[in-house]
Amino acid sequence: MASDAGIDMSRLSTDQREALEQYTQVTAQDAKEAVALLDRSQWNVQIAIAKFFDGEGPDPVAEAVAAQNRQQQQLRHENLQESLEASLGLNGRPRPRERPDPAPRIVPQATTTRRTPFLLAIIFAPFNLGYRAVSTLFRTFIYIFSFLPPSVRPHSLMTSITAGFSGIKGRRMLLPADTAVRFRQEFEEEYGANALPFHEGGFAQALDLAKRDLKFLLIVLISPEHDDTESFARETLLAPDVVDFINDPANNIILWGGNVLDSEAYQVAAEYNCTKYPFSCLVCLTPKEGSTRMSIVKRLAGPLPPSTYLAEIQTAINKYAPDLAGVRAERTAQQVARNLRTEQDDAYERSLARDRERAKQRKEAEAAAAATEKKAQEEAAAAERRERQKQQWRRWRATTIRPEPDATADAKDVVRLALNMPAAGRVVRRFPADTTVEELYAFVECHDILTTNPELNGEDDEKRRANGDGDGDGDDVDLPAEKPDGYVHEYGFRIASPLPRVVYGPEEKATLRDSIGRSGNLIVELGTAEAESESESDSEGEES
Repeated sequence: MASDAGIDMSRLSTDQREALEQYTQVTAQDAKEAVALLDRSQWNVQIAIAKFFDGEGPDPVAEAVAAQNRQQQQLRHENLQESLEASLGLNGRPRPRERPDPAPRIVPQATTTRRTPFLLAIIFAPFNLGYRAVSTLFRTFIYIFSFLPPSVRPHSLMTSITAGFSGIKGRRMLLPADTAVRFRQEFEEEYGANALPFHEGGFAQALDLAKRDLKFLLIVLISPEHDDTESFARETLLAPDVVDFINDPANNIILWGGNVLDSEAYQVAAEYNCTKYPFSCLVCLTPKEGSTRMSIVKRLAGPLPPSTYLAEIQTAINKYAPDLAGVRAERTAQQVARNLRTEQDDAYERSLARDRERAKQRKEAEAAAAATEKKAQEEAAAAERRERQKQQWRRWRATTIRPEPDATADAKDVVRLALNMPAAGRVVRRFPADTTVEELYAFVECHDILTTNPELNGEDDEKRRANGDGDGDGDDVDLPAEKPDGYVHEYGFRIASPLPRVVYGPEEKATLRDSIGRSGNLIVELGTAEAESESESDSEGEES
């Protein structure tokens, strides 16, 4: 699949794609131009990055072929007519286009000082001390002579040692940014406050800024020892028209100045073939020579009138401004396309995140529904298990209820109770006097089982039939008459006397004789005894 830049990525090998990705991450260059530059650099990323920042020089093979062609043309015999046609351009051959010189990127290298060996330091120690003493004495005399009138002051000694903008002695090397700040301060101290926007950074930073923002870099190199420096600075560089032109944002000019006494400015002067001071040159990106090539489009050496200086710079800017405008428009279009792709990717990621959130919510809802269903099944199973345990307990408890005393029993040892049950109606039964209240509750709980299966507590079928009880509904005869393990029974009713109203709880220690007496009429009410006690406490609280 072809990329947006028109490059068929399938034709590139894996190493070439990795080199392209590494190169574009560093330079942020368009893929089409990046592939062309990497191809010219034999797919060497380091060489391609160096060409991008330092400018791409001429191709040695192409120069050799061009030199051979020129040599063959010189050796060819020309007559007068051919010479005239060649000079006038009548033969239709395109004349070779003038190529501007490349503008190299210069990064000053810090000077490394090597320590003198210890033995040599001991040998030359007396000479070093003597030199320091003489130089200190000499500087003291120079300092004293500086207070003398100019007519008496020794000019030969003071010219090359005076401090300030033109000072040479004692000028130490600084970082590029600090050097630029020092140049601007010295320039203002020498020529007064001005509105020139000198770039406060190194030359390499200014060149990279002009290359990135597609601006013109105006380089001004000054030699304080030159006689025309002061007149050029005051009359030309600080002329109102020149200052206004440089400050105009429409001209896209970055001004960088340097003192050739500094290491960085000296290296710039050497690389840019500066032969006369003051020196100015205009540098910009030349896309026709190469997509990343910075070229010197104009050189201005020596003192010039402000009008001439401004006209030369304006002519060069007008010549190369359309090329920069085209590159700027192309970069804008690429940035718009890149922003559009970013927005589309963001929209896709947001949509994908919403889909993931919906899927997550759907899974959570399904998991919650499954958990609810599982919990309901577990509760149903627990309820069924508890019901079976309840029925088993009732069968077991029915076997433990003491049988009704016979007629021959002493009346003092018998308690006669009349129970009004919700389902069975009025039931009259005699209980032993030492029967607990809890056993009375068990009798009411297991009454249906006792009437259906009288053999569980010793009653026979004839007595059951004599009492008029039917066959009943029966119960779970498959359940064993054993006490279920871990089961604690809770009674779902309460037994109370109507007048006076007294609720008897299922107490295992209280007997019927002590609690009720020898006889009584009791009512079986649905609901637990705990609920009754809570209602009574609430009513007492309201009355209080």
